[in-house]
Parts: sequence; C-alpha cells; structure tokens
Amino acid sequence: MHKEEQLQQLQDSGIVAVVRRPPYYKAIEIADALVEGGVEALEITVDTDRAYEIIAQLKERYQGRALVGAGTVLNEQAAKTAIDAGADFIFSPILDEATIRLTNQYGRISIPGVMTPTEIAKGHEYGADVLKIFPGSALGVNYIRELSAPLGHIPMMPTGGVTLDNAGQFIRAGAVAVGIGSALTDRSAIEEGRYDKLTELARQFRQEIYKARQEGEV
Repeated sequence: MHKEEQLQQLQDSGIVAVVRRPPYYKAIEIADALVEGGVEALEITVDTDRAYEIIAQLKERYQGRALVGAGTVLNEQAAKTAIDAGADFIFSPILDEATIRLTNQYGRISIPGVMTPTEIAKGHEYGADVLKIFPGSALGVNYIRELSAPLGHIPMMPTGGVTLDNAGQFIRAGAVAVGIGSALTDRSAIEEGRYDKLTELARQFRQEIYKARQEGEV
C-alpha cells in the first residue's frame, strides 16, 4: 500500500490509538481488541518494553488491515529503528526537522507534535503529513477551530486528553483525526483482561467521529 493510501486510511478511520507501555505479553490482545472495534491505526510508543518487536509482530499480523506506527519518537535514530521494524508512521511529541525528513525519505507517514501556529506552518514546510496538536485538551476545541481558519489546509490531529465527550467536538472544529490514549486503552480493563471493554470503547469513539462528520461544523 502506498503512503497516500495509508494516509487516507488513517484519516478515514479518524483515530490513532496511542498504546503506551503495554505489558509485552498483552500487547497483541490489546491491539486485536482495538482493531475489532474499528481502530485502523495503532501507535506503540517506543518507551514500551520490546516496542520494536511489538511493532514488527503487529505489522505482520494485520497485513495492512490496520496501520502500525511508533510513538514518542524524539529523534531520527529512533525513527529509523522503528521504520526498520516496519512502522507505517512516526508519531512525535515534538517538532524535529531531521526526523520528518528521514520519515519522508523512507516513504512513511510523518506526524510531529506542535503547539503554535508557527510550529504548525514549519512542520508543514518540513514535509509533515499531519500535525499532532499537543497537548490537545489543554489547548482546547476552540483553539483547533480558530487555527482552522488561517491554517485549514494543513491536516491537524489533536492528541492528549481526547475523550468520548470531546472527540466529536475536535472533528467538528476541523481536526482530520484524533489521537486517543488512556480514554481508549482503559488501564483497569487491561489489568483485568477485559479486552471486550476496549472493543466497546473503540466502537463508541468511531461512532462519535462518524456522527461529527455527518453533522459537520456547527
């Protein structure tokens, strides 16, 4: 699948599930539960134990049915290791030009973290495919709405503090997708092995995003 098709898949899904530091022996079950609920882009943060092994295993498992990427990537060395493991996208909390350029060089999706209008414009100029607006909930829905007026041509994805209550609001405000962490990867459900809870949460998030897109800007 070409990068353009993968990017379309990510935006159509509307969700990047942020899977941060899962126990290695539970990672497949967590990912399967999320994919069953309709998630088509999984981010494994590189501060996870055996993160690159998990990325490689999930990439082989889903064969394009879901994108598998690396998160919390701070530099081009980590990006290259993740890409060698098969990562479809590189998700960063910061804006690092070298990481963006390396990711593009290998034909993978680049999603750096930005906050200000200047950083958003710079990231776009460097070649980022989507700009991760971070921290999303601290900046708020109105921040995305106001950014969308002058910078609406740049795809934006708020991440951090996205919940069932605000996911649809972010989409209506102009976000192409949202990155969702703890609100989707419910810690107690994972500890208790209730993976069906993750599947149900994923379905609820997908429904909120679908509804928001149907309604459009309010």
